[in-house]
Amino acid sequence: MKNIIKYTISLGIAAGLLWYVFKDINLAAMFDAFRKADYRWIIASGLLTILAHWSRAYRWSLLMEPVVGRRVSAFDTTLAVLTGYFANLIIPRMGEVTRCGTLNRLEGVPVNVSFGTVVAERVFDVLVLLTLITGTFLLEFDRLSTFFLDFFSSKLNVPGLKDNSWPLIILAGSLLGGLVLVWFFYNKYKEVLREKPFFQKIRKFTDGLLEGLLSVRKLKNPGAFALHTVLIWVTYYFMSYVLFFSMPQTSGLDMLAGLTILIMGGIGMAAPVQGGIGPFHLLVGNTLVLYGLTQQDGIVLATFMHAVQTLVTLLLGGLSFLIVLFRQNRSPLAQTAATEPVNLGR
Repeated sequence: MKNIIKYTISLGIAAGLLWYVFKDINLAAMFDAFRKADYRWIIASGLLTILAHWSRAYRWSLLMEPVVGRRVSAFDTTLAVLTGYFANLIIPRMGEVTRCGTLNRLEGVPVNVSFGTVVAERVFDVLVLLTLITGTFLLEFDRLSTFFLDFFSSKLNVPGLKDNSWPLIILAGSLLGGLVLVWFFYNKYKEVLREKPFFQKIRKFTDGLLEGLLSVRKLKNPGAFALHTVLIWVTYYFMSYVLFFSMPQTSGLDMLAGLTILIMGGIGMAAPVQGGIGPFHLLVGNTLVLYGLTQQDGIVLATFMHAVQTLVTLLLGGLSFLIVLFRQNRSPLAQTAATEPVNLGR
């Protein structure tokens, strides 16, 4: 029941945001723009999306090599990554768990270890995103500062946000106070907690995560890892940028606009709703207005971007799920691991 309520709330948020985004949009004009679009650029964006998924899967196999003791099949990691994205479209935040469970089925890699490597690559991606956000804010400070202040004060009806920083100070203080309380109670009762079976299971799982995180220090090919990290984000950038040329109204946008859309889209996709539906459209569509587009054209382009990524994920993710489901030729390691207690994903 808790999960049903959680997913219902997530769907409700997505539906509410979609209604808010499209309530003033001429849908007939939007579908006409879809019909007249240059689909060569849309196909190019789809191919770049596939390249980004493959590069992420290959980078993941590099991370797991020092932990597992051998190179995990890049084909299997690609299947796992695509299956994870497919699951994330259905249930928010289930992509990572599904991804690790799929790899456990295919290659026998323990879920806690593979999950640790997922956390490690997420750390790198967050660092890259924060760097891009910082750089973009420096380059486009006037546009973005105006956007966020107007968005939170006008769109969300928070009066006086420009002149009142107390809500932010109270929020930051509450978070810091909560962390201090958690740390205090842990130190006071840690000896008692260590005797509890539940705490021991958490400790065992955390050790697996730590092993995965430390795999970065043991990389056999750090140059390839760095190269694929760059390739992933460059591909993410051009996935959106090439779509500018799919419509005459957006073909004049420059590369700096593409960088702004990249970070706004990344923030939107990180929202805890299925596939970023709603937050992506809201953030990207409203940001494009800052570059001279009308609200209508901004939402149309945002919808294009999200639809291309979602369709590729649905098609390739669904196909990957079927391949994993009916695959019989499992590796010897996977066959052995399936009978061992450490295999937490079975």
